[in-house]
Amino acid sequence: MRAGRALAALAALVTLATAAAATPPDIILQARYTEPTTRYDHGILGDNIEWGALELTVDTCTGCEGGPHIRTFTIRLPENRVFEDTAPRLIDLPDQASPAVMVVETDLEKGARLALYDESGLMAATPFIGRSRRWLAPLGAADLDGDGQVEIAYVDRPHLAKIIRIWRYREGGELVPVAELPGYTNHRIGEPEISGGIRDCGQGPELIVADADWRNLFAVTFSGTIPSPRRLGPIRGEGSFARAMACERP
Repeated sequence: MRAGRALAALAALVTLATAAAATPPDIILQARYTEPTTRYDHGILGDNIEWGALELTVDTCTGCEGGPHIRTFTIRLPENRVFEDTAPRLIDLPDQASPAVMVVETDLEKGARLALYDESGLMAATPFIGRSRRWLAPLGAADLDGDGQVEIAYVDRPHLAKIIRIWRYREGGELVPVAELPGYTNHRIGEPEISGGIRDCGQGPELIVADADWRNLFAVTFSGTIPSPRRLGPIRGEGSFARAMACERP
């Protein structure tokens, strides 16, 4: 009898495991900032309006019969924080079936940090810069060095320190700093957009940034240990970044 009950229990566990494995994952389809707020008066993007919440549109049953099952999740920050950003970005991570959402999250006293969210909340984050009115401008996320892991890049304090920082995402939700390169930026005070980003013109990902004086465009590659900048040419008006991102001469 005991052996029979043990076999039945084992069969039940196998059935539960099979059902769990067969359950389609939640897939984040869209993300946007909501609940505009003026509780943080930094105004680095040209006005004093930031965002108090992140709204995610999620298919909670991808591939199920009857079509997608769409739900909306709202992640609301506490009163001492805002999303100080232009728009949330969906990025792919190696251990996740669904994209993660990359954002700039700012504490009113500690400044900005780069954070990753899914519909259940915070997945990973860099430390806050450590001081009010200190910001960072994202460049993007990609496997920059071809090792199968995802790196995340941003410019730390693009108007002051002007340092490219590269972090590696590790499975399980950890961001590890791996490289930095001073002397580059991707934003000027008061502009409503963040310039540059990550492009791939057929030879691997490159970070597109300006030099510290906003005179020349550079493409920065990453070997896994050292970022290497290459001058693309002078900045010739607002279209230079767009042309560089499109693999054209700036």
